[in-house]
Amino acid sequence: MAIASLAVGLIQGCLDHSVAYAGQREAFGKPIGAHQAIAFKCADMSVDADAARLLTYRAARLRDRGQPFTREAAAAKLFASEAAMRAAREATQIFGGYGFVDETPVSRFYRDAKVLEIGEGTSEIQRIVISRSLGLPPS
Repeated sequence: MAIASLAVGLIQGCLDHSVAYAGQREAFGKPIGAHQAIAFKCADMSVDADAARLLTYRAARLRDRGQPFTREAAAAKLFASEAAMRAAREATQIFGGYGFVDETPVSRFYRDAKVLEIGEGTSEIQRIVISRSLGLPPS
């Protein structure tokens, strides 16, 4: 759940920085956030942040109540870490060339997001945990 929580923060950071940048950076006489391609990227990041946060809260609530939470923690980690990669990729697109400049948080987010996908069990391991909780036989 710690990795899922970190991923939620990373997604939110990508969203916050992207919205701020899209509101100030102009192209073709208006802020780039006024263009649907950019606005939709931000909207998708917002939905991913909400979904990842709720999955993480659900797993934490079960843990706090002393109930089984392995499947829920795996689902939160899987979704949040993959959503963090999507958010970092889209934020880098929004920032364009500036997305690769080391002084921008977005460049760090992109590197950090991959670590979240791999750390404490890869996405594939999380899928194994989830599939076994469904009663599917081990491969």
